[in-house]
Amino acid sequence: MTGRILVVDDVATNRIVMKVKLSVAYYEVIQADCGEDALRKAKSERPDLILLDVLMPDMSGVTVCEKLKADPDTADIPVILITAMADKDSKMKGLEKGADDFLTKPVDEIALLARVRSLLRARDTQRELRLREETCAELGFAEGATAFEGPGRIALVAPDGPTAVVWKHALEGKRAGKVEIVPREHALAEFGTRDAPDVFVISADLASRNDGLRLLSDLRSRPVTRHAATLMILPSGDAERAAIALDLGAGDILYEPLDADELAVRIKTQLRRKRQSDRLRSTVDAGLELAVTDSLTGLHNRRYALHHLDRMLAHRGTSIAVMMLDLDFFKEVNDRHGHAAGDSVLAVVAKRLRAQLRSMDLVARIGGEEFLVAIPDADRTRALEVAERLRLAVGSTPIMVATGAEPISVTMSVGIALSQESEDSAKAILKRADQALYDSKSEGRNLVTMATASAA
Repeated sequence: MTGRILVVDDVATNRIVMKVKLSVAYYEVIQADCGEDALRKAKSERPDLILLDVLMPDMSGVTVCEKLKADPDTADIPVILITAMADKDSKMKGLEKGADDFLTKPVDEIALLARVRSLLRARDTQRELRLREETCAELGFAEGATAFEGPGRIALVAPDGPTAVVWKHALEGKRAGKVEIVPREHALAEFGTRDAPDVFVISADLASRNDGLRLLSDLRSRPVTRHAATLMILPSGDAERAAIALDLGAGDILYEPLDADELAVRIKTQLRRKRQSDRLRSTVDAGLELAVTDSLTGLHNRRYALHHLDRMLAHRGTSIAVMMLDLDFFKEVNDRHGHAAGDSVLAVVAKRLRAQLRSMDLVARIGGEEFLVAIPDADRTRALEVAERLRLAVGSTPIMVATGAEPISVTMSVGIALSQESEDSAKAILKRADQALYDSKSEGRNLVTMATASAA
């Protein structure tokens, strides 16, 4: 099954019809016949989505939706309200109480399944981000800072100027956010990360039919606008293209003629979800950065380095030079100048190493005063050349650790191993590089030594 859906309706026939439609698409269906039953099963069964009839004998679907959203255990479950009434008041109440959509009976099967797919995808993304956030928190990583959130930026991409002006006027006073008109030809301009709109409102048809759908696809493919929310405007009753828009990644759809109140509510909902995802993503990114970064030097740590080196070695056809680097007599630096000075030396050494390498090269602190460097597409000559450059960059200039303090001179020994076809893991090549480093130390330190090839 691809998802568990709770169908709530007091009429058994309606539940059966809905179950048949959903079962054909391989969804598991749970049934409830009233509001109280829906609340119990939502809490105990934890469905992925709820289809909720508005008119029920014990309480309205809107009230059930409100209770679901007020309970932390069920607040994140998407809700689609279904009713035989198409009046604006019922729809607005449902949307304002947290419903994700509002469908009118008889429910169009194409529109229903498209909306279900869209909401389940969004639900899965939220769950994954939340799980990663919890993992980061359990590992003790700091949460990302909560930035001040001003009004959201809303970009209107209409088929023509007059229509765009009508849309903008309709949103004025609705507190939906800062609204701007964006011509179609500028919509794919390279927005700066701070300038990218939070929500795009796009007509399905712009200069030509389906031009808006193509624009949606382009926006979703670009890093700067990939996480922007998108609301697609379609001709009345165009369920087929609504399904296409949702499958392309639109967060919501709305049909013409536009209702200003509904548009504003849906924009606010999209903005709220977008910001929640941004916060989760920021926290996860910060946690992952902490998980793979050495806090003292800013270089990658041992965990990341070994995993990344394994991935580099997995790409056959390219020679990799792996270097183990170790500062000579570093204990004497700590004993003579103190551990704070020793930390400053390590931070400067890290900067010097990084300055000599390309962005594609791997450099990591793997413990104490020991570093690892991996260079793809490097033969013996290039490996020796880079290693000598690194050794000189560290040892040729004394390090100033504090104003007025005595400069500290350090040297570095290096061991190199070139990847071999017979080696398929970081452990194997590191063993040879580590032996070469030991040879450099044994021969007097401040030297570069190339490892011999291992036996096949």
